[in-house]
Amino acid sequence: ALLADRARITAPGPLARHLDAVAGAFAVFHDVCEPLPRGEEKPGAVHRGRLALAEATGAVLAGGLSQLGVTAPAHL
Repeated sequence: ALLADRARITAPGPLARHLDAVAGAFAVFHDVCEPLPRGEEKPGAVHRGRLALAEATGAVLAGGLSQLGVTAPAHL
């Protein structure tokens, strides 16, 4: 009974699914809205916002992976 309870408490399922959803949503966003300017385009507020979102997403993913006992790569 103790082992079954421990498995239920430490099951990574919900967190892993959430992290997968966050990563998938960010991948779609990144494909549509590039965080860096292209060519001669000047960086603007929109690019700063997109970079902030990218950094926040990386922090969420790294924190979630840490909770799962996985060391996140230095560059997400």
